[in-house]
Amino acid sequence: MSRRRHADDNDGGQAHKRRRTSEPIEIEDRLESLICRVGEKSTSSLESNLEGLAGVLEADLPNYKNKILRILCAVARLLPEKLTVYTTLVGLLNARNYNFGGEFVEAMIRQLKETLKNNLYDEAVHLVRFLSDLVNCHVIAAPSMVAMFENFVSVTQEEDVPQVRSDWFVYVVLSCLPWVGKELYEKKDVEMDRLLSQIEGYLKRRVKTHVPMLQVWTAEKPHPQEEYLDCLWAQIQKLKKDRWQERHILRPYIAFDSVLCEALQHNLPPFTPPGHMPDAQYPMPSVVFRMFDYTDAPEGPVMPGSHSVERFVIEENLHCIIKTHWKERKTCAAQLLSYPGKNKIPLNYHIVEVIFGELFQLPVPPHIDVMYTTLLIELCKLQPGSLPQVLAQATEMMYMRLDTMNTTCIDRLINWFSHHLSNFQFRWSWDDWSDCLAVDQEMPKPKFVKEVLEKCMRLSYHQRIVDLVPPTFSGLIPAEPISIYKYGEESSSSLPGYPVAITMGNAIKNRATNEEILAILKELPNPNQDDDDDEGETFNPLKVDVFLQTLLSVASKSFSHSFSALGKFHEILKTLTESDEGKLHILKVVYDVWRNHPQMIAVLVDKMIRTQITDCAAVANWLFSQDMAHEFTRLYIWEILHSTIRKMDKHVQKIQQELEEAKDKLEKQQHKRRDSGDDEDMDKASEDEEGQLEEQIERLQEKVESAQSEQKNLFLVIFQRFIMLLTEHLVRCETGSVDISTPWYKNCIERLQQIFLMHHVTIQQYMGTLENLLFTAELDHHILAVYQQFCALQL
Repeated sequence: MSRRRHADDNDGGQAHKRRRTSEPIEIEDRLESLICRVGEKSTSSLESNLEGLAGVLEADLPNYKNKILRILCAVARLLPEKLTVYTTLVGLLNARNYNFGGEFVEAMIRQLKETLKNNLYDEAVHLVRFLSDLVNCHVIAAPSMVAMFENFVSVTQEEDVPQVRSDWFVYVVLSCLPWVGKELYEKKDVEMDRLLSQIEGYLKRRVKTHVPMLQVWTAEKPHPQEEYLDCLWAQIQKLKKDRWQERHILRPYIAFDSVLCEALQHNLPPFTPPGHMPDAQYPMPSVVFRMFDYTDAPEGPVMPGSHSVERFVIEENLHCIIKTHWKERKTCAAQLLSYPGKNKIPLNYHIVEVIFGELFQLPVPPHIDVMYTTLLIELCKLQPGSLPQVLAQATEMMYMRLDTMNTTCIDRLINWFSHHLSNFQFRWSWDDWSDCLAVDQEMPKPKFVKEVLEKCMRLSYHQRIVDLVPPTFSGLIPAEPISIYKYGEESSSSLPGYPVAITMGNAIKNRATNEEILAILKELPNPNQDDDDDEGETFNPLKVDVFLQTLLSVASKSFSHSFSALGKFHEILKTLTESDEGKLHILKVVYDVWRNHPQMIAVLVDKMIRTQITDCAAVANWLFSQDMAHEFTRLYIWEILHSTIRKMDKHVQKIQQELEEAKDKLEKQQHKRRDSGDDEDMDKASEDEEGQLEEQIERLQEKVESAQSEQKNLFLVIFQRFIMLLTEHLVRCETGSVDISTPWYKNCIERLQQIFLMHHVTIQQYMGTLENLLFTAELDHHILAVYQQFCALQL
């Protein structure tokens, strides 16, 4: 089948030459497009498209075999939602060209080894599943697939390896069985029974301390939140009981059975799982998110039960579609809604459950939070008659279950819901939630509504929220976000420093210099110092109060005005906050001025850390201080703390990167000098440069050690404060014979879990120190349990 285009006789030589060189590239692009788009909407049937494509590829094999192999291996890894379409295509090619089938299997095994070596475990799952489905297409012999599975399960017998390693290999085997279990059981039932009994033995002895830390809801009703391997095992057990009959996977190869069964099969080369490496990053365990069952979708098709394998297959495919298209929300929404077999299932319910399952996944969602908001908005636009109702039903359910919902997930729900409302004119039937008005405002429901309205105000303005919400909710509406200047009222004239504050305000407005400002501040007495104490300058809280209160008040018009003011008087602020007390006090003043505007507090604290007016440890101490106790359960407090920890992380990483770059530079320099031979002048110059680099490396090494010490200290401060607060609460409850499980306690203990989960990579470096100094055996078991759950995640 020739695709050469003949040039016209009157074509110039140059044009003819250009066309000849670009032709292979055009054909390669066309092949890629044909392969990637097969199985999408078409006027012809999928079977006829596959047969036609197999014919085209077979004709192109002599010239483009390597390209075709590369494309097919890539789609096997990256487009798992079309798995059976591509296995059928490979089956048809194998039936026509046995050697190509063998080369494809070898290429897949090479790619599998590569993905495991590079810690790409999700992609490795797709590759193994693809290989297993090739058994159905008569490309791979069933006994060799069973042998590969046996090698995978043998990992559970290894000693001194993390549990997450064994978990992954067991998961791979179990997750392939919906596709290939029937075929393998027909050919190798004894071996498969032995394999499943080995898996069962492993699952019984697994440690599951980590589960409470990963559950979205603590309550087991109405839907148990099961550990992922336990849930999958139950689904496979039911599938086996149903004689491996599964009714949801699209299997195009059945139509070609007469052709495929004639094909010669290949044996997989023996595959030994690569040994455990200390730097391997296995996927973390997870808990299966459940929000709906068949009773929630009353009309139309019935939702498969939580232990039916169809539920696993549908959810797996929807996750794959999101993973493939998450960067293009419109494509992603369209692909989700055109899911094959959508008429047999309540698709909207499945989609909403899967999206929230990802959004609430702990420790972190697979993609950025805002992606899920935009995806749900897009889905509502494409299905305006049905999807918004399902989404409203889901929101109502989550509101009803807030009492047992994980605090981290409540944070994400608040952010999603407020952002979603902002795209629909903030319309919501608030009166349906009036039950939250009859309970203490510290309870989860009123707290949730208050935080949602706070976030809505950030995305709109105060009066708009006041106008939209029923008057009965006035107690939950956030305060108007205006600054409070304590020296601004006539009644403030009796306050210490009042006259200086008035002078200071005028000086700032008249663009006074730093020297003039400092001269004005000198007039203020130091309440911490006796009159006869001449021991130089100590920390003066009154100076900080007068100067920063006045400065923030003058610059209160916008974020930009405030940033500009901090920049202009940076030197003065640094002078006033040289001591640790000063760094802490400046944060108290920011809160006093902007207590009604949490967003302003957050951005000013962020700016002050960046410009080194205050530091990370001071922020942590301030947030846990008695002054902030009444705000402790507010969402913005924890946003500030997590932002502070991330800033510290980035600081350490930046210096480490600089150190690595300097070391690389030195190595290249030494290499260059060795290669230069006997050139004395060059040797001298190189030695000088090396000397400078070695000094730079030494300085950077010290900076890294200092930054890591600061980072470790930050975590020690945070965990120490948590332990103090929780211990005080537990002792108080024990003394007064009161139940410890108050809303405050739930919030606090789950915030402790949140710190561990969100910053697990960094915290792991300091586990030894934490265990020796803080999380010792003497600690109350309620607090120690959180640390043990965290440790179990890494097993």
